[in-house]
Amino acid sequence: MKSRIQQISSEIDSITISSLDELEQFRIKLLGKKGLITELFNDFRVVPVEQKKEIGQLVNQLKNKAIDFIESTRLKFKSSSNSEYIDLSIQQEFQDFGTRHPISLIKNELFSIFHKLGFVLSEGPEIEDDWHVFSALNFPEEHPARDMQDTFFIEKNPDILLRTHTSSVQVRSMENDKLPIRVICPGRVFRNEAISARAHCIFHQIEGLYIDKGVSFADLKQTLLFFSRELFGPETNIRLRPSFFPFTEPSAEMDVSCKLCGGKGCSVCKHTGWLEVLGCGMVDPSVLELNNIDSKVYSGFAFGIGLERLAMLKYGVKDLRLYFENDVRFLNIFRNYL
Repeated sequence: MKSRIQQISSEIDSITISSLDELEQFRIKLLGKKGLITELFNDFRVVPVEQKKEIGQLVNQLKNKAIDFIESTRLKFKSSSNSEYIDLSIQQEFQDFGTRHPISLIKNELFSIFHKLGFVLSEGPEIEDDWHVFSALNFPEEHPARDMQDTFFIEKNPDILLRTHTSSVQVRSMENDKLPIRVICPGRVFRNEAISARAHCIFHQIEGLYIDKGVSFADLKQTLLFFSRELFGPETNIRLRPSFFPFTEPSAEMDVSCKLCGGKGCSVCKHTGWLEVLGCGMVDPSVLELNNIDSKVYSGFAFGIGLERLAMLKYGVKDLRLYFENDVRFLNIFRNYL
């Protein structure tokens, strides 16, 4: 048996392989079911007891030598080949693909809804100046939103801050776009608030702006009714409650009928049958004038939607912090929404 082992070892040392097919044939010749090395293992049972240790070591060394030669030769062909090489002997590992984030899902759905109404996408910087965030939107100097309790200011320049709403993008649209204007402005915004299940210092908004001749509050109401029924279902009702914002007059808060209880009242809607969704109103004439738009000729409406709040209502998420933790178990819940 020693002579057979030596003969096979010499063959491994002297053979020249010119292709992967030749390599596979050589592998079968040595390690196949009827291969030379396989036969050595089969014949090992008849080796005298006093020789088993020595012969066993030699056979194992020969097998390892053959395997190393085959693998190293295969790698040489793989690295030198111009075409992609697929090693069918390697066990396939399936990738567990991720899912879209619920904020991305709701944002894309809103894009689709407002695109049907002719709104186009408009974006702007997250680091802004006081003019675009406050002054151009009719915020008075003493407004509490300017305080450090609400706004992240840049220390070296108190005129520079992290935007508190995407209304700053609306200002840039009024400055740069030709009339009429019909835009939606998505983005991340920042407010100096304590983090809890219902609040966060970072959140996402989509704000809308429509300016043209003859725009009325009825246009605003019909736009928001269409949006609500597209998002929550055709049976959805809305109501508008009077409110106040520095940049709109009149202003309103919009509620939608609770989807969970059908408007009958439950713990989610605090037994009112309604859920608050967004703020809206007619663009204040002073805002139009501040942005060089003739308020006697043009009018418009604006609205602002918090995406976290909307996703909470649509997907039944109860803790806003889950959106920022990147927990795979939470994100996998939304796999079917892709």
